[in-house]
Amino acid sequence: MNGVNGVPLKTLGKGHVGHGRKGLNIVAKVRKVKKHEYPWPQDPDPNVKGGVLSHLSPFKPLKEKPKPVTLEFEKPLMDLQKKIIDVQKMANETGLDFSDQIISLENKYQQALKDLYTHLTPIQRVNIARHPNRPTFLDHVFNITDKFVELHGDRAGYDDPAVVTGIGTIDGRRFMFMGHQKGRNTKENIQRNFGMPTPHGYRKALRMMYYADHHGFPIVTFIDTPGAFADLKSEELGQGEAIAHNLRTMFGLKVPIVSIVMGEGGSGGALAIGCANKLLMLENAVFYVASPEACAAILWKTAKASPKAAEKLKITANELCKLQIADGIIPEPLGGAHADPQWTSMQIKNAILDSMDELEKMGTEELLRHRMLKFRKIGGFQEGLPVDPEKKVNMKRKEEPRPGLISDKALQGEVNKLKEQILKAKETSSINMDQNGLIEKLQREINYEFSEAAKALGIEEKLSKMREEFAKAENEQLTPGQIKNLENLKNEFNENLATAPNYGRLKYKLSLLKEITEAKTFAENYKKALPLKAKVNEKFKEVLEKPTLKQNIENIKAEIEKSGVSNIEEFDQELKEKVLEVREQVESEFVNALESSGVHVTSKVDQTSMSMIKAKVDELNAEINQIIQDVIESTPDLKNKIEILKLEIVKDKNAPSKESKEKIESLQQQIKQGVGDVMSYAAVKEKYEELQAELAELSGVGSDGSLIKEPIYA
Repeated sequence: MNGVNGVPLKTLGKGHVGHGRKGLNIVAKVRKVKKHEYPWPQDPDPNVKGGVLSHLSPFKPLKEKPKPVTLEFEKPLMDLQKKIIDVQKMANETGLDFSDQIISLENKYQQALKDLYTHLTPIQRVNIARHPNRPTFLDHVFNITDKFVELHGDRAGYDDPAVVTGIGTIDGRRFMFMGHQKGRNTKENIQRNFGMPTPHGYRKALRMMYYADHHGFPIVTFIDTPGAFADLKSEELGQGEAIAHNLRTMFGLKVPIVSIVMGEGGSGGALAIGCANKLLMLENAVFYVASPEACAAILWKTAKASPKAAEKLKITANELCKLQIADGIIPEPLGGAHADPQWTSMQIKNAILDSMDELEKMGTEELLRHRMLKFRKIGGFQEGLPVDPEKKVNMKRKEEPRPGLISDKALQGEVNKLKEQILKAKETSSINMDQNGLIEKLQREINYEFSEAAKALGIEEKLSKMREEFAKAENEQLTPGQIKNLENLKNEFNENLATAPNYGRLKYKLSLLKEITEAKTFAENYKKALPLKAKVNEKFKEVLEKPTLKQNIENIKAEIEKSGVSNIEEFDQELKEKVLEVREQVESEFVNALESSGVHVTSKVDQTSMSMIKAKVDELNAEINQIIQDVIESTPDLKNKIEILKLEIVKDKNAPSKESKEKIESLQQQIKQGVGDVMSYAAVKEKYEELQAELAELSGVGSDGSLIKEPIYA
């Protein structure tokens, strides 16, 4: 037979050719495949909202209601909700009336919800923006449009499901809609690539922008993406070029553009459809260059710092409106947009119509200029304006220059400046300055010079080896040999220090440190004495104004003028006695006045007696120090502890650890206790008591020994 059984050959998948009894036969197996309902279903519903063309969109209502998701910060609300459900269940089971309790609990729940959502932190708003049940672009579009037709494809062989575009009408006005589309469940999220577009998606949006510009349709874009998809294939296909092309094109479109950030707007992926005349944000939406987690990982090396990063990035709607990046905030219901999607959609609809009414009044040139100026003013600043105190606190502090880079001239200038400040402060009887910063700077410089000198003399290498030996030791006690090596190294450094190349700079900086330390001591003492000085002067004036003393002083002045002698040594005996008597009266009244005001006057010592006291105290201090040194030399345990203490201080000079600090404190305590035992020796006690008796005899100083210096132990 010369015929063909079945269907035409070119429409078949696989064919089998064989010989029949009466000629050539062809047999084929037809594959069973699922019938596609795209682009039209078999029996389209003509009464569907939006008309038959809405069947073009594969987006359909979910068959099952999405499961409620509770965010971490919402858990206290769930406890109240659980109580309400339990009371309602109890009322149903028992038949009792619990309506008052239920109303009270519901009021508490509403108040707690209001308090929580009116004081959200930035990271909490980020979590709400990422909520899995948050309404998507197509949810809002189908809620706000009368008709909507989804348009597919970038005309280059691909249709990216992460970007949805289409034409729709609102109250009879036609708009071009485009936006990022996330999924409502895991299956949809995988299909939509979690709302992360590829270059095909941006090229599809670009095609629709040209289409809208040609036909005069205003453009409304919806932003909700973590960012553009950053895989290898997208980069090969020109992800950056596609975004850049969109940015350039949007600034030249002659139709109004309104962008709405309805979830999270991540970096260039959001900006590629966000160069609009008006940028509006939902109340709990966020717009950022880098996600809080990425920012925290870069700056603080851990994603756990994301709450801090979210605060610093200024990514919320309120912050972005203050910075004039966003132009308005669209309110959300308490609990977020997912709590009442229909109400949120109506707020978006009203915001779109209000913005379009404003923009459509502008001419083409004015519209283009408006869009350009919106972005040109972002980040603008004016020099010479005072910095807001809150901003100043968050500014990066100026880093100190590395030691060794500050010139001697600059250091000398700072020291001279401080001296001048002290002199001026002394003249005005007011001193208020901080020398600690300059002292710390000088100490860093001196430590650096010592380190450089040690390197130049080859001491640092020897010291490092010695430290390694000490670290390997099983116990913390130094052996006599180690103590001797340490002493030799110390002596070698001190002997050869003058030959170091930087010895001149070191000596100069040490002299500056001495000057500034003396200036600091003077400033501190002067500052402490100022209140007392003012009080003493005030009391002295009061004493001189007393009628009796004032009269006596006037009388003695008259007698001195009458005698015609100005020098006290030329006075006759009677006049001298009168002068001394008045002087004693003044001193007595002055001391009484000071005592009554709480100022204790210990004694009156003349210059000669004070010199004798100082000489005796210095002599005793020298003897005590000599005794202590002799005892330390004759006590190996005490000497050993002092050497260990020195080594610990040198070892962790720059950044001492907690363990090192504790060890140093323990050693200092042990050394002080050992020296305290020395102070109880009979010879020292006897000399101390003798000096106390002499002091009491000379000046009436009490037995507290306040004039005797604390001895230096090490």
